[in-house]
Amino acid sequence: MKDAPTAFKHFQVAGTIHTMSKFKSPIVYFFITVGAIALLTLLGPEERSLGANVRIVYLHGAWVLTAEIAFFAAALAGLFGLILRKDIFHAWSAALGRTGIVFWITYLPLSLFAMQTNWNGLFLAEPRFRLAMMFAVTGILLQIGLWIFNTAWLTSLANIIYIVVLRVIFSTAENIMHPPPSPIFNSGNYVIIGFFVGLNLLALLAAFFLTRFFMTIKSNS
Repeated sequence: MKDAPTAFKHFQVAGTIHTMSKFKSPIVYFFITVGAIALLTLLGPEERSLGANVRIVYLHGAWVLTAEIAFFAAALAGLFGLILRKDIFHAWSAALGRTGIVFWITYLPLSLFAMQTNWNGLFLAEPRFRLAMMFAVTGILLQIGLWIFNTAWLTSLANIIYIVVLRVIFSTAENIMHPPPSPIFNSGNYVIIGFFVGLNLLALLAAFFLTRFFMTIKSNS
C-alpha cells in the first residue's frame, strides 16, 4: 500500500506527457492554423464590385494555390528520391501528395460557394471546375492506390506524373470564370494583394503541419 501514492504519481505524469504529446501533434497545429485562416478571411478587405463576398474568392484562391504547391513539392521530393535513392525523400513525396489532395478536394466546395455567393448560381460546366473535379476523383483513387501498394519509388513517380499531367491539361483549358492574368495581383490595390499573400502564407503553414502529420503516421507505421 505504501507504493500506491508513487504509482498514482507515475500515472499522473504519464497522463500529462500523453496530453502534452497530443497537444504537440502537428494535426492540432493544423486545425489551429485553419481556424486562424477562417478568422482572417472574415476580416478580409472588400472589393468594389463583389463587396464582402470577395473574401471567399480570396480563400478559394489561396487554397488551390496551396494544393498545387504541395503537388509540385511532392513531385520535387519524389524526383530527389528517385535520383538519390533516399527513402526520406520518398516519404516526403508521399506525405506532400496526400496533403495536396486534401487541399484540392476541400478547394472544390469553396469554389462552389464562391460561385453561389458571387454569381448567384453554380456553373458546374465551367471547364476548369470540371477538370478540377476530374483531378480530384483521380487524385483520391491514386493516393488510395499508392497507400495500398506502399511502394516508395512508385509513389514518387506517380506524384511526378500527376502534377505534370494536371498542369499540361489546365494550361490548355478555357478561361471563363478564371480570367488571366491574376485579377488580384493586377488590381493595383496593395491592401488586397498584401492580404492575399498573407492568406497564402497561412495556408502553406497549414499544409506544412498536415504534411508533418502524414509523416508522423508514416513513422509510426
